[in-house]
Amino acid sequence: MLSWLVYRQLGPPAIGSAAQKPTEAAIITAELQPIVIPRADHTISRRDISPNALRVLYRLRDAGFSAYLVGGAVRDLLVGQHPKDFDVATDATPEQVKQQFRNCRLIGRRFRLAHVVFGREIIEVATFRANSDDGSGDRETHEDGRLLRDNVYGTIEDDAIRRDFTANALYYAIEDFSVRDYCGGFEDVQARRMKLIGDPEQRYREDPVRMLRAVRLAAKLGFTIDGPSAEPIPVLAPLLAEAAPARLFEEVLKLFLSGNAVASFEGLERTGLLTVLLPESAAALKSNRSGALRRMVLEGLAGTDRRVANDEPVSPAFLFALLLWPAYCKALIGLQAQGTHPEEAARRAADRVTVHQLTTIALPRRFSLPMQEIWLLQSRFSQRQRKRVTRLLTHPRFRAAFDFLVLRQSASPDHAADVAFWTQAQTQTSEELSEALGVDVPGDSYTDEDAVPSKRRRRRRRRSGASGASGE
Repeated sequence: MLSWLVYRQLGPPAIGSAAQKPTEAAIITAELQPIVIPRADHTISRRDISPNALRVLYRLRDAGFSAYLVGGAVRDLLVGQHPKDFDVATDATPEQVKQQFRNCRLIGRRFRLAHVVFGREIIEVATFRANSDDGSGDRETHEDGRLLRDNVYGTIEDDAIRRDFTANALYYAIEDFSVRDYCGGFEDVQARRMKLIGDPEQRYREDPVRMLRAVRLAAKLGFTIDGPSAEPIPVLAPLLAEAAPARLFEEVLKLFLSGNAVASFEGLERTGLLTVLLPESAAALKSNRSGALRRMVLEGLAGTDRRVANDEPVSPAFLFALLLWPAYCKALIGLQAQGTHPEEAARRAADRVTVHQLTTIALPRRFSLPMQEIWLLQSRFSQRQRKRVTRLLTHPRFRAAFDFLVLRQSASPDHAADVAFWTQAQTQTSEELSEALGVDVPGDSYTDEDAVPSKRRRRRRRRSGASGASGE
C-alpha cells in the first residue's frame, strides 16, 4: 500500500517515455503489490457472474494464462448491481486468445481486443496494457496529449495504473475468488467515490470523454466525484469538442438511456459539460428565467428513467427532441420576431438547431427526422377542424408528439385544454368526435380519404406530334 501512496504523489509515467529510460514512477509500478481482498471480505459470488465469462476465465487459466474479471463488472458487483457486460483482462495476446476460442474475433485498431461470442452475449477480452512506449510504434499520442493508439502490452500492474478510475482497476481472480486491488479502488468503492488514477488533467487530456464517463458513472452508482478529479472538468470541458461526434452520440445514449438520466443531466450542469455537449440548449435554459424549460426537461428525463426501470422501450428521437427543445424554442422565437411566417419559422428553426448540433454530436437521420416531426406536429394540436383532427390522429408520429405535448404541460398549464381534448379524441368514435367538434356528418363513418390526404391525379400531357398527325 505504501508504494501506491508514493505513486499517487509522483503521478503516472510520462506519456511517450522510452522503454530503455524508465521513469521513477515506472520503477514504482514494477514494485506495486496488490491488496488481496479474500472471498470472505467481499460480496462477489460466481452465481452473479455470466456463465460465459466464467468459461472464458477457466479456459484461459487451464491454457496457462492469467485471466481476471475486471473493470465495471467487478465494481458493479461490489455495490450490489447487476453488470451489463463482463470484461476479462489477461496476459494472453489477442492472437493467443483467438487460438483458444473458435467463436472469437479480433477487433479494433486503436485498442486491439478479442471478442468471444456466445450467441447474443459478447465477452470482451483485453490484453494487459503497458503505461509507456516500448518503441514499437504501437503507442501513439497527439501533441495535445490525446491517446491515439495503445497496443503496447505489459503486466497486470501496468494495466491497473493505466485504467481511468480506481473503481475500475479491480481484478477478480478465478483461482481463489479474491479481488486484487492495485490502486486503492476497493476503498473508494466502499466510500462511494469516483477517483481518477494519476494526474486528473493529464488523464482528461489523454481522452476528454473521460469527463463524461466520470459524470455517468457517478450518476449510475450514486457516487460523488473526488474533489481533485472534479476540479479540472469545467476548465477542460471545451476539449470535448475534439472528440469524434459519432463517439459523443454513443456517450449521450449511455448518459440518458441507462436509467439515470436526471442525475446525469444535473451532473453535466454542475461540471459545465452541458454547455459543450448541448451548447444551444444550455444557452436557452440559462436565458429562460421562469425555469419552465428546465422543469420540462427534467420531467421528461424522469419519465425516461421510469421507462428504463420498467424495461419499456425508449426512443433516441424522443430523447433528443426533449434535450434540444429549449434550443428549438429559442430559435423559433427569434425567427418569428423577424416576421417569418409561423410554419416556415418552425421548419427553419428545426433545421437550424439540428445542423448546429451535428457539429458536436453525430445525430443519425433516422433519429433527427422523427425528432423534427415531433416538434413540427406541436402546432397542429391547437387545430380543431374535423379532417385535420382525424389526419393527426392517424399520423405515424402522433403518439410520440402527444406524449411530448403532455410534457409541455408540465412547463406551462396553457396546454391543459389541448391535452384534455386529444386524450379524449383518442378514445372517441367518428360520430362522437364530430359531435364534440360541432360538425354534422353523414350517417356513415368517415372514410380513409378523410384521414389521409388524397393523391393529386397527374395531368396527362398531350404529345405535340400526335396532335399534329391527327390534324387537330
